[in-house]
Parts: sequence; C-alpha cells; structure tokens
Amino acid sequence: MYIKHSKFRNTGILFEVIVRKITSETLSGKDSPAINIIKSHFVNTELGKEYKLYETIFNSKNLDPIKASTVLDTLLEQSKKLNRTAIRKEKYNLIKALKEYYNVEGLFKTKLNNYKAQASFYTLIESYNTNKLIDPNQIIDNKVTLLEHLTSKNVVRENVRENVIEEFKSQDKDIRTLTYYVLLEKFNDKYSSLNSKQKHILKEFIESVDNTPQLKEFYNKEVNYIKEEISKQLKNTSSEVIKIKLNEVSSLIKELNKRTVIKSDHLVDLLQYHSLLEELTKANG
Repeated sequence: MYIKHSKFRNTGILFEVIVRKITSETLSGKDSPAINIIKSHFVNTELGKEYKLYETIFNSKNLDPIKASTVLDTLLEQSKKLNRTAIRKEKYNLIKALKEYYNVEGLFKTKLNNYKAQASFYTLIESYNTNKLIDPNQIIDNKVTLLEHLTSKNVVRENVRENVIEEFKSQDKDIRTLTYYVLLEKFNDKYSSLNSKQKHILKEFIESVDNTPQLKEFYNKEVNYIKEEISKQLKNTSSEVIKIKLNEVSSLIKELNKRTVIKSDHLVDLLQYHSLLEELTKANG
C-alpha cells in the first residue's frame, strides 16, 4: 500500500496556512477569524500535540547524522502515543470551521515552505500508525528526505534502507515483521534470481501474513509437496550418497503444528527446499 499525501490532513501544513491567513488579514487591518480557529483547534488538543512533532522537526537543522536519526525516530515513536481517532475528528472539525469563513481550496494554493519534507513527515506518521502494509520504498524515501532536511546534507539511501530492515527485524515476535522484512529484502538484487515457484511462495507469505491459520495451511501443503517431489527424485538418483542425504533432508521437513509461530526462517526453509528441487531436477533431467 502507498500512502497518498493530503495537504488537507497534514497538521503542519494546516497550521502554516492558518498562520499565514492571520498575518495577511492583520496586515490588511481586518479582524481575523483564523485567530480563534487556531486557538480552538491547536490549544490543549491532540491536534496541537501532533503539531508539536512537526514544529520540532522543522525547527531542527544542521544536525549530525546520529542526532538527526534519533530525533526522527523519537518523534515517530511519540506519534504512536497520540489518540489517532481524536486527531482525525479534530482535523475534520478544523476544516469545517475554516469553510465557514474561507475558500479552503484557495488557502492551500500558496507555495508552502519545506513542502516535500512536510509531506514526507505526514506519510511517515501515517505509516507508523496503521496496521496496513505500507510500500517499504515509500518509508525509505521519506526518511531520506527528512534526514537530509535535518542534516542539510545528502543521505545515502542504502544506509537508510538497512536501518529500516534492522528496525523491523528487531520486532520478530510480530508476524507483520516478517512481511516487512520480506518486502524490503525482495528489492535486493539477490531476489532477482528466484524461480517462479519461489516467487509464488514469497507472494503467499506477503498476502497471507494477516491470516496465520491460512499461512500455516499453505506452509504445510508446500512441505508435503516438497517431500513428494524429493521421493520422486530419489527414484531417479543413482548415487547412494545423494540418496542418503535426500532421506536426511526429507526427515527434517515437517508440518507446523497449531502452536508454532511462523517466522522468517520458515520462509527461508521453503525457498531453500525449492532451490534443492530445482538442482535435482536439472541433475536428473
């Protein structure tokens, strides 16, 4: 899933356009309804708390890479502590209040400061606060954009990619981590050599990650298929040494029981078993 940026839902941009409107109306000698709007919706509210995250990141500049990464990670973790339901409702009410006095579309037509970084922070916050599977490339690209903003230097994308992989790998108790790990790793060149069967297995693991029983059922069907194929290859193998090894491998391939937690190792096992079958098929014609 790819998260689409929305200026109308971006807390940092919402605050900026309202402040600009206050400034414009004040300089023109007009009473500004936007003053009460900003007080009502950004003071002592969840929306105001989220804005503080935006304020922190956009007031931070020229940081060293380690501090920049720490700041970004800390803010993303803090975003998880906010009431997302309340924030969505407050944003809705804010837009509703703005529509009473202004052409909302017109408010957002002006050129905005740090638009790319603002959009990246919005989509990162959304990514870290959803149960849906997000395109890992979007997470990496957004982090690169924000780290470059914080450090005022170019950032090596590959370094960020590796950090994202490690971040999700450290949470291996969660089955969703397996999905993120696979999604990220499959963009590595080494996956370009997967055969059609292995690609199918990868696809099934990704699509079934939210359905553990279905994933176990798929895994068990695969191991039974692999054992059958190994038995067939045994008949075509003349080498007694290879036969002994294949029997040993076959004895190690077992179905998962109901209590087994599926991990990345199980995926790796299936991919390796199919590599073995591919080599046996080539060798035996």
